[in-house]
Amino acid sequence: MFPISDENERGHGLAFVSLAFIAINIAVFLFLQGAGASTEGEDFTYGYSAVPFEITNGVDLTEPEPITIEGQTVAVPQEPGPVPIWLTLFSSIFMHGGWLHLGGNMLFLWIFGDNVEHRIGHVPYLVFYLAAGVIASFAQILVDPGSIIPTLGASGAISGVLGAYLVMFPTNRVTVFLFRILVPVPAIVAIGMWAALQFVNGFGAIAVTEQTGGVAYMAHIGGFVAGVVAGLIFRVIFNEPRHPRGTPATAY
Repeated sequence: MFPISDENERGHGLAFVSLAFIAINIAVFLFLQGAGASTEGEDFTYGYSAVPFEITNGVDLTEPEPITIEGQTVAVPQEPGPVPIWLTLFSSIFMHGGWLHLGGNMLFLWIFGDNVEHRIGHVPYLVFYLAAGVIASFAQILVDPGSIIPTLGASGAISGVLGAYLVMFPTNRVTVFLFRILVPVPAIVAIGMWAALQFVNGFGAIAVTEQTGGVAYMAHIGGFVAGVVAGLIFRVIFNEPRHPRGTPATAY
């Protein structure tokens, strides 16, 4: 089940913050990370990714660190990062490991970010997005606070957006690819199935104490839970009538 569009609320302009985040993510990947194809880009990626050991110990690792994987010792590259090093909690939110990673995240942000932004406003949405990303990073760090493996990506922050969307717009129609056809389903089904997959894979990874294909599932879970909690608060504070696109609003 892969989402490609959703039902948008009527009467709003552009979602400026979501569009800005998309533009920043693309620019960082192309110009600072070198689209993953340059030495300078790799240096930036390793230096500005969030490394759990650096965050929990307040130090900046600058030399390759050894790690044992399946009985073999390999060196994990490390590069100088920002000062103070905890700023990587923010910089890592705007970095990606490849074109598919970037494309998938930006598609989800494009689909689900605008409704949340329009409902709560541009500035609260900006703060919420960044906070969800940081909380997601801490959720991943808690699993293995001594890890020297860099983590990066907007997935945690976007998981927060999905959590808030699920609470605030559970019945919105989301068009998804299902068995090679386009099917409209409620958001609670589309996002709910995605969330279930994250929880199964995330807690399954903890149970077997193995890496899970380079996917930071606990960051997804942490961001999603933060988004659900925020969504419950947003429903109370920013509760307003919905006017789905294509449905005329009644004037009083």
